[in-house]
Amino acid sequence: MSDASSPKIVIVGAGPAGIRAAAALVEAGRHPVVIDEGNRAGGQIYRRPPDGFTRTPEQLYGSEAAKARALHALFDRLVKDERLTHCAASSVIAAQDGRLHVLGEGAMQLVGYDRLILATGASDRVAPVPGWQSAGVYSLGAAQIALKAQGVALGRRIVLMGSGPLLTLVGAQLVKAGADVAAVLDTSSWRQQMRGLLGLAARPLVALRGLALRARLGGRYHAGVTLEQIEADEQGVIAMRWRDAGGREHVTRCDMIGMGWHLRAETHLADLVGCAFAYDARWRQWLPKADAMGRAGNGVYLAGDGVRLLGADGAEIAGRLAAAACLADLGQSAPSASADLRELARLERFARGLARAFPWPEAMARVLPDDAIVCRCENVTAGDIRQGVAFGGCEANRVKSLSRVGMGRCQGRYCQLAAVELVAAQAGCTPGAVGRFRGQAPVRPAPTGAFLRNG
Repeated sequence: MSDASSPKIVIVGAGPAGIRAAAALVEAGRHPVVIDEGNRAGGQIYRRPPDGFTRTPEQLYGSEAAKARALHALFDRLVKDERLTHCAASSVIAAQDGRLHVLGEGAMQLVGYDRLILATGASDRVAPVPGWQSAGVYSLGAAQIALKAQGVALGRRIVLMGSGPLLTLVGAQLVKAGADVAAVLDTSSWRQQMRGLLGLAARPLVALRGLALRARLGGRYHAGVTLEQIEADEQGVIAMRWRDAGGREHVTRCDMIGMGWHLRAETHLADLVGCAFAYDARWRQWLPKADAMGRAGNGVYLAGDGVRLLGADGAEIAGRLAAAACLADLGQSAPSASADLRELARLERFARGLARAFPWPEAMARVLPDDAIVCRCENVTAGDIRQGVAFGGCEANRVKSLSRVGMGRCQGRYCQLAAVELVAAQAGCTPGAVGRFRGQAPVRPAPTGAFLRNG
């Protein structure tokens, strides 16, 4: 354990990136503090079920079971040996002047840091579809969490829609678990998916594994669809109305819909600690800027999907690199990063292929009817946003202040990307010119009483 006078290193997130960063720091003789929202480490991709859960890691994680076991065992061993401090079930809701405001056990405490590694991961990237505010509509990630953590499907008859690897994965996992998956609707056409083949060839085994999962879906899978309307009654979802690649209309009866278009980087804390951002036209979202090692300036390091959307394998590498950069900046030797940097470059080629094969549906977002809900938290419609542009121009935060889009509890996590597309279309500019919503504290809803019971 490092002595009390050593610089305090805090890691936010205990997924693959956070675990690898922590292990690298411990190996170098440091004692990091790891803050994570989960009760046990693993992150979203390797989320662990409660004790006594009967499904095996092979059932939960499929081909990634060995990796999940290894990461879980590594972190648990470090905790048991008291080589790091694990703040479980704790959320960082604000950051200022080298201190994190951490909510845990119903009270708030301030955690200072000298060096900060943000391994905050990503969440579902969703696009509004008319009727998506209805009860029974979930993100793909929520459907997967329910299956992993509780062994349940969120509906009796399920339709999944969106695009990207998670769409296929969740569909295959639900089918394997015995759920009634009526349809898997992919907005990316076969032709579009073929355009990403060159990049996907960077990881041929992963690509083949994805095709094998796709094969499990059989006739449930439809590419190049047009999503028209989620139909619902007073009890919730009753059907999905869509058109196939040939333009034929279908109405699929269901009581649950899962939706998602790959991932959206979780960047709110990076914003609050002062990281610079740049618009990434490939992913059509604003991402924090960092060098190849994860340095973002001012003693802050970024790792994992919160800065580069490279998946779990890329997150592990990025975690090691961020730790190595942190150690080097503290004047301490670290293992050579050359092999990790080469592997990261290969994963980035694969990610570019994914982005091309399964693009964000900006055209769908831009033509939403005026009465379609875009911001579910604040009940803001596409028409409200277009009217905001008419009064306030094309700047994201100006439109936000006029329409209240992105002011709800999710702080724009689900609506910002579509709102920016609407603003850009209405103003005749690019999404990059529109800008992004400013991050605000608290980044997660917090009970008022917690601020009165500071730890």
